[in-house]
Amino acid sequence: MMAMDTLTLEIPKEIAQALRLPPQDQENRLRLELAIASYSQSILGLGKAAELAHLTQLGFDEELGRRHIPMHYGDSELAQDVAYGCCRQ
Repeated sequence: MMAMDTLTLEIPKEIAQALRLPPQDQENRLRLELAIASYSQSILGLGKAAELAHLTQLGFDEELGRRHIPMHYGDSELAQDVAYGCCRQ
């Protein structure tokens, strides 16, 4: 079985036309909204959600802050931050 490189989501023309967004902004905005929803429901982690949204992790974190969406910060994230901080000195 072949691995899937990408996933394509088809949005019916009628729905795309009903979006209250300029056509040139639709793809990026839908990526962002999917990333935010996936992150807030713990479907994606911060890094992958930022990647989906085509943002840096800092940019995605700022967007979460603007929307008052709490960060998911657990023991594994703390361990990564501690390891990162220890290695940079």
